[in-house]
Amino acid sequence: GDSSDKDSFLTPCHGLWSLIAPVPAKNQAAGKKKTRCRLWSTTTTMEVMHARLALVFLLFVALAAAQPLPAPAPADVGCNGVFLTYAPEAHQRIRPFVDPAAAAAGRQPYSFRASATVLNNGVRTLPSWALLVAFAHGEILVSLDGAVLTFGDDLPYNTTAAGGGATSLSGNPQTDLLTPIATAGDLTRIQATVKLVGTLFAGPEPVVTLPSAISLADPAYSCLPVATAPSVLSACCVLIAPDQPSAVPPAAGNTYLPRVTGDLVITYDVLQAHETTYLALVTLENNAAMGRLDGWELSWEWRRGEFVNSMRGAYPREVDTRGCLYGPQGQYYKDLDFSKVLNCERRPVVHDLPPSRRNDKSLGQIEHCCRNGTILPKTMDEAQSRSAFQMEVYKMPPDLNRTARPHAPANFRISGASPLNQAYACGQPALVSPTEFPDPSGLVSTTLAVSTWQAVCNMTVDDSKPSKPPQCCVSFSAFYNESVIPCSTCACGCPASTPAAPTTTCSTTAPALLLPPHALLMPFEWRAKETLKWYHDEELGAPPNPTPCGDSCGVSVNWHVATDAAGGWSARVTLFNWEEGADMRDWFATVVMDDKVYGGFEQAYSFNATAVGDGAIFMRGREGFELLLRESNVSGVDYPVPGKQQSVLSFTKKNGPGDVDVVGGDGFPTKVFFNGEECAMPQMIPSQGVGIRASRGVLVLLLFLFFF
Repeated sequence: GDSSDKDSFLTPCHGLWSLIAPVPAKNQAAGKKKTRCRLWSTTTTMEVMHARLALVFLLFVALAAAQPLPAPAPADVGCNGVFLTYAPEAHQRIRPFVDPAAAAAGRQPYSFRASATVLNNGVRTLPSWALLVAFAHGEILVSLDGAVLTFGDDLPYNTTAAGGGATSLSGNPQTDLLTPIATAGDLTRIQATVKLVGTLFAGPEPVVTLPSAISLADPAYSCLPVATAPSVLSACCVLIAPDQPSAVPPAAGNTYLPRVTGDLVITYDVLQAHETTYLALVTLENNAAMGRLDGWELSWEWRRGEFVNSMRGAYPREVDTRGCLYGPQGQYYKDLDFSKVLNCERRPVVHDLPPSRRNDKSLGQIEHCCRNGTILPKTMDEAQSRSAFQMEVYKMPPDLNRTARPHAPANFRISGASPLNQAYACGQPALVSPTEFPDPSGLVSTTLAVSTWQAVCNMTVDDSKPSKPPQCCVSFSAFYNESVIPCSTCACGCPASTPAAPTTTCSTTAPALLLPPHALLMPFEWRAKETLKWYHDEELGAPPNPTPCGDSCGVSVNWHVATDAAGGWSARVTLFNWEEGADMRDWFATVVMDDKVYGGFEQAYSFNATAVGDGAIFMRGREGFELLLRESNVSGVDYPVPGKQQSVLSFTKKNGPGDVDVVGGDGFPTKVFFNGEECAMPQMIPSQGVGIRASRGVLVLLLFLFFF
């Protein structure tokens, strides 16, 4: 057709059509120009089709460029064990920008992304795998995907904080890697990938971001580096003592690790599993010989969006559902009444219930619950060495499968409310054989948990932080000397400076002074005045000015050698509680004696005492003596006096190997522990040099201990 026919096929240009064939339109008013698109014309059919084909091609190219390429499978380097790789993906210089000299010294910060893979090419299932990465550039891990820090540290995590050792990463949620034989080589079941994002410090470009080594944390494997791509660190790990070769793969699901022990073991049992929920039983078991927890608090991290609907035997510190209401949980469970949900925090913190809630039908009635968070050592009370609680947990997609094993939480942490409680470091939960429970019907049968995990926690000391001072101290006295030898000055810390007392009035460096016996019942500020008066009255010389500070310990233990005869001897141990805030219930103490006298121990008279080996004598209060009261005011004195308990211990010299020299030092312990905490010890023992007035000093001490 003519031009008028062609114009009938023109419409305003829109979007991508304007890129095909824009032409000027006729009859334009007021000199304005419009652009029209030719959708079809017999004279331009081939041109339009060519343009469209070109556009489609460009679209496919753009879409292909926008999609991430699948991660390539690790190169086959002939590793018939566990093949490990670490591959940097990107890095970028970030602020603050340092000067050239500092950059040359490797102090310029860079952000980095990297990936690590663990591929099981062996014949043994790899349960609860953990990867050790020896970072070499001061890396600070900011985020992890596919793994968690093995010992539950928070992110960001400074990889050099623990003395520069290798950083351990535990698989999560894919904790177990099956074998190629059992899965027909399915990569999704035999390989795990970890994505790392963080900061490192290096020099100017080119920057090398590889760690120095990678290996498995399992000591049963030996890992040696292997050569693959130039920018990838690889290692092949093989069993040090492999089993006999077998053509039969392990039974499906047989990925249980052996149950191990530690100072404290957290057992996570799934008792019932449903499509959207499961019922879990959490048990804390104290295996430490002398450790205890008072007012325990337990926390963990949900990694799959779970939340706690209800709980029995424990309760969260905060009842908070905001995370569900404004998160994906609220979008998925639209018909759930979240006002009745207990906790939606990603890291909930729970605590034990008081004894008054033990028989509560909605919160209690759980065995081993409701003791105010007190867990005693088994050596003291087997029945009170455990604590337990139940909770109903809601799951989130894609984990809504009743037949699939639930995921245990990660990063357990346990702590006690008392300053005497030790610090613990917990490993990640490991899948173990299901716990067996007595059949609730009373029949001779057992009921197995659906799944069971165990996290092992051990008492720890953080070498990167100032050492924690002891919380108790020991003083020595004897019937043949009128003075008391205290523990060192500031043994449990020096007095804190306050606005009311900006500077201390005592010396933190002067050695501790001998004390008169009755001063043991006086607070530190009164004790100093009484000691100065005693020094003057007894003409013991001029004490330093200012006088040394007290020990500042919350608990004091006085060991007094009371008698020494040919056939045996005795000692009196007295406990003093200087804490103002709380009584100490179910206390226990341990004294370590020399081998010469340990075998001659007979009995204690107000305490239950047992020789437990290695020179240790374990003591606890008998009925009526198990409560160590707090500091309180009593009539007749102008100062508060501590709560106290005491008992006499008797020893014979007949059973001790060799001669026993009580006065020469055999009658004094080498170590003392109170509630599992090691106490500060005196630097000397009483001598016989000031024995002329000994009887008077001992009499005064006995009168004070009896009446107050």
